[in-house]
Amino acid sequence: MQKTLIVMGIIIVSAGLLWPWLSKLPFGRLPGDLVLDKPGLKIFFPITSMLLVSGLISLLMWLLRK
Repeated sequence: MQKTLIVMGIIIVSAGLLWPWLSKLPFGRLPGDLVLDKPGLKIFFPITSMLLVSGLISLLMWLLRK
């Protein structure tokens, strides 16, 4: 568990340092991400983005267990 927390911390710090470049990627604006935009209300459902993140985290965890 300690190793996993350390790796996740390193990933979060790396993402924070690389944010200026990561924000230019089309992540969060993928086909399948729903936006409900009505006057006075804007709701964002990042369905495709969250599936992609879940898959990447699952792959990373699977690779770390080996």
